[in-house]
Amino acid sequence: MRILMLTQFYLPLIGGEENHVRNLSAALVSRGHEVAIVTLWHKGLAEFEVEEGVRIYRIRGTLARAEFLFAQTERRSTPPLPDPETVWALRRIIKEERPALVHAHNWLIYSFLPLKKWSGAKLVLSLHDFSFACPIKRFLYQEAICSGPNLKKCSGCTHAHYGLLKALPTLSGHRLMGLFERKAVELFLPVSQAIAEGNGLTHSSLPYQVVPNFIPDEVAKIADQPDPLVAQLPSQKYLLYVGALARYKGVDVLLRAYANLKAPPPLVLIGYPAPDMPTEFPPNVKVFQNWPHRAVMQAWQASLIGLTPSICAEACPTVVMEAMATGRPVIGTNVGGIPDLIEEGQTGFLVTPRKADELGAAIERLLSNPALCERMGLAAQVKIKDFQATTVVSKIEALYQKLF
Repeated sequence: MRILMLTQFYLPLIGGEENHVRNLSAALVSRGHEVAIVTLWHKGLAEFEVEEGVRIYRIRGTLARAEFLFAQTERRSTPPLPDPETVWALRRIIKEERPALVHAHNWLIYSFLPLKKWSGAKLVLSLHDFSFACPIKRFLYQEAICSGPNLKKCSGCTHAHYGLLKALPTLSGHRLMGLFERKAVELFLPVSQAIAEGNGLTHSSLPYQVVPNFIPDEVAKIADQPDPLVAQLPSQKYLLYVGALARYKGVDVLLRAYANLKAPPPLVLIGYPAPDMPTEFPPNVKVFQNWPHRAVMQAWQASLIGLTPSICAEACPTVVMEAMATGRPVIGTNVGGIPDLIEEGQTGFLVTPRKADELGAAIERLLSNPALCERMGLAAQVKIKDFQATTVVSKIEALYQKLF
């Protein structure tokens, strides 16, 4: 089958969604499919390359040229509207690639919708967040889990998140294009039950199937030659957080919890910067930005405990899977898709979002009981087999076939 993936960001830009698209594309190629990826071009990156048999096209967007619109110019996202330049570039690539199926992963889908009928391709949309229902994608309202969208709440959130200039076009475009999206998508693939519910799929007639994120079967096997970046890690075992260095990820909660621990091991934070990332850190905290995936996996190998303190409803965090694959227990918050991965008391602990005292107590419990820490790590390696490529990609492949 000829498959075209659509994702606004792609490697070397780091993130769980980016790794998912790469892993899925490579796995499909290994199973005999023809796969190409279309993503947004960013400065310094090749416009076309082939990696592991996957053809990667990086295209430009009209909106992305307006640098002043983006707080993070190194991650210029696509709008919830068809972008003229992006639509034209997609048309050229579709004509060349002739995909039977287009698998979108985020708002780049909106620039494909005008081409859907002309392309003749089936359309699948993976939902890695709440972007189908929520214009800020996080399903947070006044820093709490949202009870559901309505115009008043969405207007306030959109204005606070995007600013005055972008708020109205974003909210209007999101609502308008959502109508076309509902008619055009043949199958929605939310990555967790929480994502299906938050996006309103469970109470609709829209076709969907929950399919979790996954990791390659051999992801825990790292290269013999260490990445040069890992030399910066502490020489002793450490606590590890991987993800956006942002407030909605609970980084500030983690830092408060860590500051109250008694003689803890070092805390390492690895991720990409965010506008609201902390500027001050407690002693013995190491912060590293934009590490490649290989270095991150090697960091997991040398860690003691994984931490996922998100305050938002995480979809199905790949970082939790990667920690488990390397035999690390994980302490995460009891929201979104995190409880689908962490089995309370067996592979880690689940705590209440924003509760620094609960998070600190869970960390102390594992630090004070090395045998429990090791036992949970071993249990995590067993559970993670349910989230490996062999299992999950077969499900996705079967769902593709059912559309024809």
